[in-house]
Amino acid sequence: MTAEYKVQGDIAVITLNNPPVNGLGYATRVGITDGLAKANADAAVKAIVITGAGKAFSGGADIKEFGSPKALQEPNLLSVILAVENSSKPVIAAVHTVCMGGGLELALGCHYRIAAPGCNVALPEVKLGLIPGAGGTQRLPRALGVEPALNMIVSGEPVKSEMLAMLPGQKLFNKMAASTESLLEEALAYAAEVADARPLPLVRNLPCKHPLGDAYFQFARNMVKGMSKNFPAPAKCVDAVEAATKKKFDDGMVFERDLFINLMWTPECRALRHIFVADRAASKIPDVPSDTAQRAINTVAVIGAGTMGGGIAMNFLNAGIAVKMLEMKQDALDRGLATIRKNYESQVKKGKLKQDKYEQRMNLLSTTLSYDDLKDADLVIEAVFEELGVKEAVFKELDRVMKPGAILASNTSTLDLNKIAAFTQRPQDVVGMHFFSPANVMKLLEVVRGEKTAKDVLATVMAVAKKIKKTAVVSGVCDGFIGNRMIEQYGRQAGFLLDEGCTPAQVDKAVEKFGFAMGPFRMGDLAGNDIGWAIRKRRYSEKPDMKYSKTADLLCEKGRFGQKTGAGWYDYVAGKRDAVPNAEVVQMIEAHRQSLGITPRKISDDEIVQRLVYSLVNEAAHILEEGIASKASDIDMVYIMGYGFPVYRGGPMNYADQVGLFNVVQAMNRFAQNPLDDAKFWQPAPLLARLAAEGKTFN
Repeated sequence: MTAEYKVQGDIAVITLNNPPVNGLGYATRVGITDGLAKANADAAVKAIVITGAGKAFSGGADIKEFGSPKALQEPNLLSVILAVENSSKPVIAAVHTVCMGGGLELALGCHYRIAAPGCNVALPEVKLGLIPGAGGTQRLPRALGVEPALNMIVSGEPVKSEMLAMLPGQKLFNKMAASTESLLEEALAYAAEVADARPLPLVRNLPCKHPLGDAYFQFARNMVKGMSKNFPAPAKCVDAVEAATKKKFDDGMVFERDLFINLMWTPECRALRHIFVADRAASKIPDVPSDTAQRAINTVAVIGAGTMGGGIAMNFLNAGIAVKMLEMKQDALDRGLATIRKNYESQVKKGKLKQDKYEQRMNLLSTTLSYDDLKDADLVIEAVFEELGVKEAVFKELDRVMKPGAILASNTSTLDLNKIAAFTQRPQDVVGMHFFSPANVMKLLEVVRGEKTAKDVLATVMAVAKKIKKTAVVSGVCDGFIGNRMIEQYGRQAGFLLDEGCTPAQVDKAVEKFGFAMGPFRMGDLAGNDIGWAIRKRRYSEKPDMKYSKTADLLCEKGRFGQKTGAGWYDYVAGKRDAVPNAEVVQMIEAHRQSLGITPRKISDDEIVQRLVYSLVNEAAHILEEGIASKASDIDMVYIMGYGFPVYRGGPMNYADQVGLFNVVQAMNRFAQNPLDDAKFWQPAPLLARLAAEGKTFN
């Protein structure tokens, strides 16, 4: 049963029981309405308590029904709340731990509410490109006050129940319980206390006004507009709350519902809902059951104290896991330690980290110059130079010293993990953990599965990723894995665009206008152009038939490696990240173009965006066919979390689905006719061609 009914004395208790967060799916909604009917028909029952089992009152909509007709099947949530309001006996919501979305809307429909301290209360629908759709925008301002309610609805962020209970004039919580453990007992006592109260109070009948009226809502709109570019839902939240102050309750409900339904079909909402589902799906590996036993990870070792190694170490220190960091020379260790301290001290100075927390984290960090000191670590991650010979030396040492059952991880971004695993006598314990730079900031972790990586190693690493607050996506072994293999094609197209007539600034601006955090040339400067140069040199010998623009090589020959040298595709001033166009770079591009006998042409922003984005899509289709990624949504998560792909477009595969795969293939066929491009690359991947022909989508 997803909603259990019991009678304790003369109080009926309806307990939502739909793990993990008591989602309000169809069966749960039926259970609530059946329980209400039963209680109202039982003369011995004086009042009704609704609460949640486990670690939530209710987190809202059931993810398994997301976007499906079942979510609207009667009784839908609006009907459930109406049944609660119409109960002839008082209904008391006993909320604890998590009370969000539809769960909060359900509680607002109850006659009384008692809350445990520490309960996270939120209406997070805006994060899915929606507004609350079951009365949240109409009831919360009445119960909490217009301004705090609007702040909660527009941000979608949770607020602790005890903080809300302290707001002057609030009517959200009638009573605060002493603890989560005593909540039900206190709710039963409170239900007995209000059992005979009449008339039953309804939030819908409370007044809802703002003393400044139009001026306040115009101010709110201006604030929201500045903060939510490309996302329509926050502005609609303001409209809906304003309606609560100006319309009769029932008219406000109709207005809210119209806004909700219209937002549901916007591409931004579809993208955000796709990401929500994809994020949860990424942790599921088809052949690794969710109950796979995990190895204990209490201590971690990191090889390398450079920028990447230090960033990786910080992730574990932040999660309260002890780290031992190894370097070959003391001065390298000292520099690494100083960088970690500097990063934490900056957070303390900005008020983002308390001094005692900083000290706790630093106390978890120790250093060594000897591999032998790592022998007891449960997990070791190497973050050394990206060269196979260097990795070989490291993994042979790790194989020598690490205890049996320790997980040996490589932070390699392109190299063959199977070769790295073969340097050891325990390939089953070797896995890729590709962090993205800066490792202590970026959310993505590519988990690379070797041919012999054990299932319990994968399950453990995915759990560890969650503990250190990373979005982990599993990749098979290939050059560049998912993200860097795709970005290579993106970079090749950027180079061809320069050859054909673009400047770096034009390409970057077009892509940034599309929504990327930064264009390909600014990204190259940030990552270091010498890194791409090293990969291309390897490619020239491995794949002599692959076509490249040589402009980037010319840039590197001038020593313009990017931000770290103060000069790349752009110039940089020390201490700033502003990219300043450089006339000599433009002249270099023009001279190279001239040497190839190319007459420059005017290239539209649309063509720039399509060539760059569709190059990602086509390479991703090959990755899916080869089984390197298990699902298209995993690729979307890699690009949203690791490469600055615009969130409101849902990732490259979701974007291609929205454009229509038929249209993507047609564009690719056009690009293949361009003599300066790579016609072979623009042959649609067989999977893409098949899906387009069948009118299907990746996701």
